[in-house]
Amino acid sequence: MWSVRVSVDERTTTGSVARRKLFGILAGGVPGQCCYAVARLGVPDLLADGPRPVAELAAESGADPQVLHRLLRGLVALGLFRRVEPDGYALTSVGELLRADVPGSLRQTAIMYGDVVARSFAEIMHTVRTGRPAFEKVYGQAFYDYLDGHPDVAETFAAAMGSEPAPAVLDGIDLSEVNTLVDIGGGDGGLLIDVLDRYPHLHGVLLELPNSVQAAGKRLEAAGLAGRARLVAGSFFDSAPTGGDIYVLARVLHNWTDERAELLLRRVGAAMRPDARLLVLEKLLPDTVDTLGRAAVDLLMLGLLEGRDRTEGEYLSLLDKAGFDVVRVLPMEGSAEGLIEAVIR
Repeated sequence: MWSVRVSVDERTTTGSVARRKLFGILAGGVPGQCCYAVARLGVPDLLADGPRPVAELAAESGADPQVLHRLLRGLVALGLFRRVEPDGYALTSVGELLRADVPGSLRQTAIMYGDVVARSFAEIMHTVRTGRPAFEKVYGQAFYDYLDGHPDVAETFAAAMGSEPAPAVLDGIDLSEVNTLVDIGGGDGGLLIDVLDRYPHLHGVLLELPNSVQAAGKRLEAAGLAGRARLVAGSFFDSAPTGGDIYVLARVLHNWTDERAELLLRRVGAAMRPDARLLVLEKLLPDTVDTLGRAAVDLLMLGLLEGRDRTEGEYLSLLDKAGFDVVRVLPMEGSAEGLIEAVIR
């Protein structure tokens, strides 16, 4: 019998690499919480005009100077800040995204992750054992019910979702002949604003819960597009606005169980004319998930929501059960996102 002799040094080296890798994974939540802290304090905004001493930053943000220094020092190693001698700090291009007033800001995302997400995942064993989101154990309500009663959290969530760019796969759809686009569950209007900006002839309708409708109204007004959009406050589980040429469900279905997603699709189908089209924009999971990037959102949802990311086949099955015929599927090259176009049967 052949045997393989492994030296002590080799075993030690291999074990050391594995240990460092696992430790990095286990400690992965710490940098996120540090980002949450500086974002909540508003430190990146205090650095908008350039480097400043840590003592000034601490005084204006209400932080302990020594602790803030340690936080910023640690985030220097992650590339969010840079040290300016003798005792100052400045933002990097990555850290700039934690400011509140920059395009694509992730400040509200950092706050959402550091607060609601972190608290929920502290009870992840509840999800593992029961199949229900840990959020419900921590907060005593389902996620969207909680948002409805806590407008401050709802505003943070809407802003965090609104910072996501419009799905690039939309570039593959020609809307030049479309008069009215209905965005179902469109958050604070980010996608609708992008579409209205691209197509000056087009009018939009947005259906969302009251808090998100209010946030969308402010964004549309600021973008000079309020006159071309109608905002409808309500639940898409009750009904959907009629009269649209195109209906869009962007990153919505994955929030819900198969049963709830099918109900949602049936409500949309009931509102659609025979010649209307439905566009579903979602991440289409491969049969084998081989990168954390592809799995990250699905793992995140374990703690917050009852839904899940799905494969293309699972979405097609869902649409078929809800009474839709699929016209085409457009995968996004280099991205997990895809677009499914369907018509009512």
